[in-house]
Amino acid sequence: MGKKVKKYIIELIQLFIGSLLMAMGVALFLVPNKLSSGGFSGIATIFYYLLNWKVGTVIFILNVPLFIFAYFKIGKDFFIKSIIGTIILSIGIDLFEMIQPLTTDRFLGCIFGGIINGIGNSLVLRVNGSTGGTEVVTGIIRAYNKKLRTSSIIGIFDIAVVALNVIFFKQFEIGLYSAIAIYMSTKMVDLIFEGTNFTKMIFIISNKSEEISNKIEKEIERGITGIYSKGMYTNKDKMMLLCVASRNEVIKIRQIIYKVDSNAFIIISNAREVFGQGFKEEEIIS
Repeated sequence: MGKKVKKYIIELIQLFIGSLLMAMGVALFLVPNKLSSGGFSGIATIFYYLLNWKVGTVIFILNVPLFIFAYFKIGKDFFIKSIIGTIILSIGIDLFEMIQPLTTDRFLGCIFGGIINGIGNSLVLRVNGSTGGTEVVTGIIRAYNKKLRTSSIIGIFDIAVVALNVIFFKQFEIGLYSAIAIYMSTKMVDLIFEGTNFTKMIFIISNKSEEISNKIEKEIERGITGIYSKGMYTNKDKMMLLCVASRNEVIKIRQIIYKVDSNAFIIISNAREVFGQGFKEEEIIS
């Protein structure tokens, strides 16, 4: 078995486990307590209580037209893994719904539902996959406008879905608990997926720096800065690359680098704040 095939199988196993964990968080903790984790699962929760439709089935139906449209706008690998993740999530939720909920306490439901959902989502994100919904919507929107921030799009979408849940169930408390669930989920992604929610600085040292730079600029559309440096051990001049990117772009940048140069040396650190095109654009008054 080749290394690429083995790596892809491992990624699919991770995608399966992550999607199943997300299904568990939604079906056993959030839905029974009328809570929303945002996205399509939040919309599906309304249909569940309004028409008694299965949450997983509704999520799948909502994603079908989205995937048809997204096929032409997102990468092939992401598209395939998103379909697999969505199918596993949908079937998993419908299966877990047959099990007795683990808690009917809304506070416990929002905490543990958010944590489990976040752990699952981070595993899915680490293999450049998704379970449909807001992640695919974000990919399509950013395909048309790269200036829009991923976190902003997801945030607006989640707020709108939670607001719909509050209006439908006529309980403001549901919105508050749902907000906690979304916060816990996001924090788990931050801790497991990349460590924090900060923008990342990526330093790259490679003998193929020009090729790496061209590929990142073309595929991610992030600018690269070349810094002249010298290896003190080898006593040779080198070109070190600096790239500032969002958390969601780090995994793909790493994949691009190692495809070009498997021996590249990479340093990833947090940037507390970044101002400029593609990031924060604020006027600083001295």
